[in-house]
Amino acid sequence: MATQSWAIAQYRAPGRTTGSHGVPTRLGILLEGTVRALPDDWPETALDLFDRWDDWAGQLRRLDPAGLPEVDGAELVAPITYSRKLLCAGANYYDHAAEMGTARPNPTDPPFFFLKPPTTTVIGPYDDIRVPDLPSAGLDWEVELGVVIGRRAKAVSVADAHTVVAGYTVGNDISARRRFPRPSAVQAPFAWDWLAHKALDDSCPLGPGIVPAWLIPDPQALGLRLQVNGVSKQDSSTSDMVAGVAQLVSAASRWVTLEPGDIVLTGTPAGVGMPHQDFLRDGDVVTAEIEGIGRLENTVVGVA
Repeated sequence: MATQSWAIAQYRAPGRTTGSHGVPTRLGILLEGTVRALPDDWPETALDLFDRWDDWAGQLRRLDPAGLPEVDGAELVAPITYSRKLLCAGANYYDHAAEMGTARPNPTDPPFFFLKPPTTTVIGPYDDIRVPDLPSAGLDWEVELGVVIGRRAKAVSVADAHTVVAGYTVGNDISARRRFPRPSAVQAPFAWDWLAHKALDDSCPLGPGIVPAWLIPDPQALGLRLQVNGVSKQDSSTSDMVAGVAQLVSAASRWVTLEPGDIVLTGTPAGVGMPHQDFLRDGDVVTAEIEGIGRLENTVVGVA
């Protein structure tokens, strides 16, 4: 699988305790597995960068990442801390809908979205996924393409949706399947607990960086793969999406105002654990990879 040419990344440098924003991160460039330092007059965090994306995108295009100094001992952290909104598309791959036993999605229907709280779910590309009461969770994996917004957008058209996309990242929408049904629901609309199912802490590894949109010629032609302990679980392509990136961005912007740095996760392909009741256990290592963007590697840790 191809590796990304370079990506916007956040890192923690050795001996660095905090930045001017009170967070121990610095904005840099990830190039062929090495972190490169940006000049001191660049934004300190990714959110700062995306808040002024129109001002900085041109400079990024002219940047020579190989000419930047390497940061010895840099530790990659989540690529953005934190987006204001983290939206997730559900049932957005034909093969995943089939394995879950649902009706074949209609591409003309509006996409379905739910939210994950960014500040508590998002972790870095190599952080542990820490889950209290792990055996009762039914913890599942979902490799997803993440779309990062670079411009404020409300009711943007499908044709113009690409103009508000700054870049792409890899996401893993960790799901607590056994916490989803709510047998004690007072009425049918309350029978499914989306908060318990999708919003648990550490449930959204992201990274390793954010590849600018101009380096991804076609976001609907990217291979996605996920392995658990080296065993292949998901192997598909974004070409199987029901609603493509442009359709998702347009649809989301009709319901909520998209803001710079917001992330839209675009759904997962077939190969999740739920149909086989094959769930994550303490010590499992989950690797999620998207062609041209990068790779996550996270270890599941059951917390007593």
